[in-house]
Amino acid sequence: MITKSDINLHDSANMFDVLANFGKQIEDAFLIGDSVIPKDYLKDIRNVVVTGLGGSAIGGDLLRSFLQYEIKVPFAVNRNYYLPSYVNENTLVIASSYSGETEETLSAYEDARKKGAMIVCISSGGKLSVMSEGEGYQLITVPKGFQPRCALAYSFFPMLMLLSKLGLVRDYSDDITRLVRFIADKAIIYTSPESENNSAVLNAEHICGKIPIIYSSNDLLDIVNLRWRGQISENAKSLAFGNYFPEMNHNEIVGWQENSDFLRNFAVLYLLDRDDNPRLRTRQRITKQIISSYRGLDIEIESEGSTKLERIFDLVYLGDWVSYYLAILYKADPSPIEKINILKNKLMEN
Repeated sequence: MITKSDINLHDSANMFDVLANFGKQIEDAFLIGDSVIPKDYLKDIRNVVVTGLGGSAIGGDLLRSFLQYEIKVPFAVNRNYYLPSYVNENTLVIASSYSGETEETLSAYEDARKKGAMIVCISSGGKLSVMSEGEGYQLITVPKGFQPRCALAYSFFPMLMLLSKLGLVRDYSDDITRLVRFIADKAIIYTSPESENNSAVLNAEHICGKIPIIYSSNDLLDIVNLRWRGQISENAKSLAFGNYFPEMNHNEIVGWQENSDFLRNFAVLYLLDRDDNPRLRTRQRITKQIISSYRGLDIEIESEGSTKLERIFDLVYLGDWVSYYLAILYKADPSPIEKINILKNKLMEN
């Protein structure tokens, strides 16, 4: 059982409160996006590229997944120093770097500028903010003080509002207002670690001591899947892997055969949504039957909510809390990312 004492002992930077206030962060991010007045150069957009890394890119990934059946222009996420060759004057490039100092994003920004793309920057400051303001590009400023992975709302909702204002998608204002209330209700449950109804704690306890393997559909929940893996890695300091239906049925499913003793250390999490293709549900059911004698345990987690936005963020929010409570169970501080900082420092030396 997790107690408040455990949390106070291991959570040095008070990530608990950051997660508890995620609904307020969504509301604030919505207001920031709602206040944006698109600059005149943002017109005749034929494709959209979000460029960023880590916690600053996941908002773009999630938005691409959320909008893929609505948005009428190609939408891609770039995680590199350079942009695809098709980027030109008709491309909207959204450079997202929470710190404003991410070297890959700064490089991609320069590439976008050279290609004559329409640039919008999202940042809390740093070089990216200075350059974008100095060169007359649209800058959306978000609050400082968060770790990038804990600032998801600030990378997602201003972008969603911008695309709406540019006429690329419909207005989601009412959906976002409902989502704020929805997340606030979920927070009441997840902030009670000793409650037997806290599904975040229960799932963390189930996978504690095991390596999570996360399976989901490849459309609506692909980035939710990725978010779970990233949060478990960064917060719980524990490896997590995953794949998607139907692709894993064409290769990875065969891997559930040898090393059976080791496979007992795996916990399979199936993320589900009511809009999953019926054939995917059938594939998931059969896959579960095929590998059930090999894995340590499996858990089915179905999204809740009345709108697609609620259902996506329901699973995102649950995953954030699962990774947090898993960190506490491992007696690990969820906030520090020592190995990433070591890597960055060594890169600066080279």
